[in-house]
Amino acid sequence: MNSDRPSARQGNRAGVQLGVDEAIGRIGRSACVYVAQGSATPFGLLAAIDDAHDRFDHLEFVSAFLLERPQPLDHLGNPFGWTSLQPSGALRDALDSPHFGVVPARYSDITGLVGPGGGLEADVLLCQASPPDTDGRMSLGTGVGGHVELLRSTPQVIAQVNPQMPYVHGEGECHRADFDGLVEIDEPLATLAPAVVDETAEAIAAHVGEFIGDGTTLQFGIGSIPDAVLSSLADRRHLGLHGGMINDACVDLIDSGAVDNRHKGSLGDGVSVAAEVMGTRRLYDWVDRNPAVHLTNGSLSHGIEGIAQIRNFVALQSTVQMALDGSANSEMIGGRYISGPGGAPDFAFGACVATGGRAIVAMPSTAAGGRISRIVAKLEPGAPTTLPAYTADIVATEFGAVELRGRSLGERAELLISIAHPDFRDELSDTQRG
Repeated sequence: MNSDRPSARQGNRAGVQLGVDEAIGRIGRSACVYVAQGSATPFGLLAAIDDAHDRFDHLEFVSAFLLERPQPLDHLGNPFGWTSLQPSGALRDALDSPHFGVVPARYSDITGLVGPGGGLEADVLLCQASPPDTDGRMSLGTGVGGHVELLRSTPQVIAQVNPQMPYVHGEGECHRADFDGLVEIDEPLATLAPAVVDETAEAIAAHVGEFIGDGTTLQFGIGSIPDAVLSSLADRRHLGLHGGMINDACVDLIDSGAVDNRHKGSLGDGVSVAAEVMGTRRLYDWVDRNPAVHLTNGSLSHGIEGIAQIRNFVALQSTVQMALDGSANSEMIGGRYISGPGGAPDFAFGACVATGGRAIVAMPSTAAGGRISRIVAKLEPGAPTTLPAYTADIVATEFGAVELRGRSLGERAELLISIAHPDFRDELSDTQRG
């Protein structure tokens, strides 16, 4: 991948500089508005739209994972509705609103859903970008995967140009002519603080680390377990990174020399590939014009075709609960959605087709302060099956790691019970025998 090219594309839009009111005036009175995700969400522009709510008949906002709560969520109802493809903790109290909906979606399919002909086809794209240079070159910065392909296809594309947005190499490199309008708003990017790593996470990381050897290309998610795993790998060599995100833990791992991306295969040799960057200001400064990082569209970072090109790919996921057959629910607790499928199905399937690929699900053995077992006889009634049983491979808790691939249902149950919390093993065994 050549991160030195001057621009990933140059479109034929006007790319005019707009004031905030002018930018809002570009949005129709009734429209479907796709909002960039993660650290790329244009909160200032969304706040201005909320303040101008009386200009609209109905705006349906669509978003994926959000790090912070956008202002229009405080005023759901006429004229605002919101549809989430992956609700996060920042949106939790909006879930009960009749004007808030959840559409479960794989990350690799975001563009298919909100692009032309999709079930949530967007009229407007709102995103952030780095300031243009004298030649008009820009970057989508820290968020690329969920919306870079929409620059060409969405009828109205408005960028919040933020001086605090870094220029990040990859497919998010663009030109002011890729946007209908540019509105400058200087505001801090949404951040994701490093997770607190406790003894349980460290114990799980020790078990997971046994499956991550030199030359492994790793994908990981958000939380204390992936952070603990990444922190434990400084003694490895020739690791690669390919997945949904680059976070703060990646900085130390890359700087230590453990990651050089030399043996990934034909996709991304020499660079860490991801769809997004989410972390602290330290991370955002580190990725600015850093040739070691390449952001790409979600169909490549998460899609089967891209992952299949990678050697020794290890996907590290977590989940809410896992049944004794190896199926997993990562979206619902107590009948309420807390998340969406996101990249979990993409990476679980991708690991199955990658040469030497392995899929790891790592989780604490219990929840709710030890009162609930995450390993259950069957998934919670009504809960979605985020990961089908046929994707099950390696499962780890603080009590060990087991390999389920190729095991019968009876063998899987015994193996999973062996890494459940001791307080629940007898109950699980009785259920299995019954």
